[in-house]
Amino acid sequence: MYEAFYGLKCRPFLTVPDPEFLYWSDTHRLAITMLRYGIVSRAPITVITGDVGAGKTTLIRHLMAEMPEDLTLGLISNMQRGRGELLHWAMLSLDQEIRDEQYVQTFRRFQDVLVERYGEGRRVVLMIDEAQNLSTAQLEELRMLSNINAEKDELLQLILVGQPKLREILNRSELEQLVQRISADYHLGPLTVRETRTYISQRLQIAGATQMIFPARSCDLIFEATGGVPRLINILCDLCLVHGYSEECWQIEENLIREFLIETAERGIYNQFSPLSDGPKLVREQP
Repeated sequence: MYEAFYGLKCRPFLTVPDPEFLYWSDTHRLAITMLRYGIVSRAPITVITGDVGAGKTTLIRHLMAEMPEDLTLGLISNMQRGRGELLHWAMLSLDQEIRDEQYVQTFRRFQDVLVERYGEGRRVVLMIDEAQNLSTAQLEELRMLSNINAEKDELLQLILVGQPKLREILNRSELEQLVQRISADYHLGPLTVRETRTYISQRLQIAGATQMIFPARSCDLIFEATGGVPRLINILCDLCLVHGYSEECWQIEENLIREFLIETAERGIYNQFSPLSDGPKLVREQP
């Protein structure tokens, strides 16, 4: 819609994870380092948490793309309570069929898969995304699965990825044994104001921008409104470009951002954005 007006080859602020637009903030680098450490060190359980839109899915996809050949990865995404047995989800993630059988039989087949992969010189890594949706009983079941081993070698590694609520759940006394098996963990924080400026600039450059569309002060306001959360930055920047295009503004200036946020607040939408501090105000004409 606005691409030609701003000289862009594509929309730079889509919310769908795209490796081409990958930006490594300090916290993202530390998070991927911790994930890699968990894999290399054979950590029984690795935990990565972060707020909604912080970039957890991007990290997962990047990790999956660089998995060593001697690893078998199973990914469980968006599992909800009451939507099937955890063990069934685990079997499906490893391309194993679900049969009409007792739990103990499914467990035996799952164990056989781990032993078979071990015999092939491969380790199995089970990654659970949105792990905050798991119940206490399901997390305890994961701990029991992680106990499967062959002599001194553990056959299964677990990576739990979720929102901050996951840490609250893990602090419950009944999960003490599970927590004791966590060897690597990290909380993915938001971007800083400096990183937000770089993030916006980098995405625009990758999309083909040859001019400064978002001045530094505008980037600072976007940081203030979004708290440095990448997904919110993308949403706000994309909407500002639409707004700027409709107003035929070559640059997204401070007043345009304030105007957009005022209008959306009046309509009662996009309440995920934080109110801006006092600054230059727009003078609205009275009808």
